[in-house]
Parts: sequence; structure tokens; C-alpha cells
Amino acid sequence: MIVQQRRVSKSRKGMRRSHHALSVPTTVACSKCGKQIKPHTVCSYCGYYKNKKIINVGKKDA
Repeated sequence: MIVQQRRVSKSRKGMRRSHHALSVPTTVACSKCGKQIKPHTVCSYCGYYKNKKIINVGKKDA
């Protein structure tokens, strides 16, 4: 059975958890369509990267 050896203060607990915060992911505007995408990736909406067509993106038939 686990027995707590000593109580951890609120300050010490807060210092331990100081690195647990979530950060907002970085996004940039696509140069072709203007949608927000991750930097250095092909736009999944228009298929362009650095003003060059990389992939064909079309409407999906349902």
C-alpha cells in the first residue's frame, strides 16, 4: 500500500505543472486560396505549395 511520505505544497505542485500548458499551433495563410494551414505543408484545400500545383484536389462524389 502506498503511503504519502510528505505533503507537496501548492507552489511546488504548480512549478511541476508549469510545462503542462497547451500551445496554439502556428498557422499561415495559403498563398493561393488564403486558408489557414500549417507552415511548410501542401494546402489540402487547393493542392498548392509555394505557388506550384503539387496534388490534384477535386470534389468528392458522394
